[in-house]
Amino acid sequence: MAEEEGEIHPLGNGGKVTVYPESEEEIAEILRYANTHGKKISIVGGGTKRGFGGVNESADILLSLVNLNGIVEHTVGDMTLTVKAGTPFKDLQNALAAHNQKMALDVNWPGYATIGGVIAANDSGPKRLGYGSSRDAVIGLRVIYPDGTIIRTGGKVVKNVAGYDMNKLFIGSMGTLGVISEVTLKLRPLPKYESLVLLRFPNGDLQEIRSFAIKVLDSMMEPVALELLNPLLAEKLTGHHQYTVAISFEDNESSVHYQEDFIHKIQPEKSQIDILSQKNAQAFWDQFYQIAPNGAAKFTNTQTIEAALKIGVVNLDVLNVLREVQLLQDSHPISILAHGGLGHGLCQVIVKGSSEEVLSAIQWLRNSVERMGGYVVVKHLPLILRQKIEVWGKKPSHFFLLEGIKNKIDPNGILNQGRFVGGI
Repeated sequence: MAEEEGEIHPLGNGGKVTVYPESEEEIAEILRYANTHGKKISIVGGGTKRGFGGVNESADILLSLVNLNGIVEHTVGDMTLTVKAGTPFKDLQNALAAHNQKMALDVNWPGYATIGGVIAANDSGPKRLGYGSSRDAVIGLRVIYPDGTIIRTGGKVVKNVAGYDMNKLFIGSMGTLGVISEVTLKLRPLPKYESLVLLRFPNGDLQEIRSFAIKVLDSMMEPVALELLNPLLAEKLTGHHQYTVAISFEDNESSVHYQEDFIHKIQPEKSQIDILSQKNAQAFWDQFYQIAPNGAAKFTNTQTIEAALKIGVVNLDVLNVLREVQLLQDSHPISILAHGGLGHGLCQVIVKGSSEEVLSAIQWLRNSVERMGGYVVVKHLPLILRQKIEVWGKKPSHFFLLEGIKNKIDPNGILNQGRFVGGI
């Protein structure tokens, strides 16, 4: 089944024709056709990451995986799940909850994002501290190469250690090496209890926040998130315009309360604390995961541009990143929502303003972060602006390896052209 695409999407990464395969065999047939006839293919799941990478308005074919969905196999006792790539993340979590289980991943826009897209982008959120990333959750994949060959990487059991872990080749490669058709994941039981401690710092003393974070990280406590929110984001989520540390606990109720008490004991003298129990904690995270730009949302013509950046630094340098964010916001007519993991060093920064100011902000932050030894990746930006900057930053020293792998697997360059590092 195919349909003609309408007008060009402002985020690009579209296709002159959209196809909706319902099986691996149909995907393989489409890829073989494209590979033989020199046609370029863009892959889309839920569309949330449409503004991530790529400098082309439209490929020849937009390959949509929305009809390749559903659970293939759920082994409750072994806590593993095999699922088709086009299945929405939230649908999976709802199905697993009936068995008191879940995927240990937290992603933006879970109602739209598909599991295939999450894995292709190696997505993760603040709970990466306790959960790990997509790479830690995946046991096996089924992938369709550009020549139509269907391969399996990994397996369907947790203890699968024979040979090189081929999964890691495809996780995070942004669909440039093959089409992920099926994913096997290890699961976790739903926590018996969950809470969220919000620790506010009215005086905005980042050194005080650093000292507090070190105490938590050096303790025996096991938060699944230790996330610092900048004042503007904290105000949006909590109503308080103050630096706020969000500390998430998941365990049995007595263990969670014990850890809450520990935070009480070590909290700095002038800080203020709120503790959200189960339902309110979940409501906070539900709101949190809908802050980032959604590439699947209807695009409205406006002078305000929205960009989303992923910033990686040594974990406590998150404080320096948020300091730079504040300096930038104080000196430019822009709005910035920012948060970063004090235990894992990944930050997300959402910048809103005019085209010129947004591009200037990206360059400012990239310069600052590179001086820290970190990196900045642009995860969302309209196409016309992506064409003016390097989304992934400078080519890394190992770029020749990435390029060699791409040339070996996709010598005709048909898949997701320009969506990965260095324009691969």
